[in-house]
Amino acid sequence: MNSPASATPAYDATPPKSAGGIDWLFLIAVLAIAAALARVIYYTPFEAVQGPAQKIFYLHLPAALCAFMAFGVVALAGIGHLWLGDLRLDRAAESSAEVGVIFTTVVLITGPLWARPVWGTWWTWDARLTLTLFLWFIYVGYLVLRGAIDDRALRARYSAVLGILGSLLIPFIHLSVYLFRTLHPRPIVIKPSAPSLPPEMLTTLIISFVAFTLFYIALVRQRYRLAAERDLLELEEGR
Repeated sequence: MNSPASATPAYDATPPKSAGGIDWLFLIAVLAIAAALARVIYYTPFEAVQGPAQKIFYLHLPAALCAFMAFGVVALAGIGHLWLGDLRLDRAAESSAEVGVIFTTVVLITGPLWARPVWGTWWTWDARLTLTLFLWFIYVGYLVLRGAIDDRALRARYSAVLGILGSLLIPFIHLSVYLFRTLHPRPIVIKPSAPSLPPEMLTTLIISFVAFTLFYIALVRQRYRLAAERDLLELEEGR
């Protein structure tokens, strides 16, 4: 008797095909980041008030946006897994969560580096900073949870729920400058009206964001392939 049709997508652990050799997407992403950094350093003008320290902005904001995008993917993949029972979606959520934690770490490092010369302190319990740190802890906890549960299906379900709940914090991080008294200025890019950046700075920001996004996609792609190979090995071992 043939297996039910739904069994294949739900438990398929076949790794995606790899062309072998050079990962061209990863190479393009690295070159794009190098080009963005060169533009930041050598072409983009200093901001009048903050001076050279403001150039961290072109790393800080794209990293934050990519982190939010990564955790959004975690939530969407988690919803898809709970709805369809497809473990490939859980694999995608896991991969995106790991990369999202990396980008959030970049945010939490570049933030204090920027704050020290501008605010005069490395850290303050500003609402946006605190919520971002909390977001980092949630998704580190997500990864710890995944490592603590051996049952594949149970791990996927619990992780999906935590990934979805964690993503609900993202809108509050964006709105925190409106909801609380905070040292962070109100958005100058993502806002209802046109961005308040000079054209040279806005162009640099867009280039940097595109480069970071390519890097995010390349990292998730590599991490997904590793997760697929791991799942295939576990399936062959009967775990």
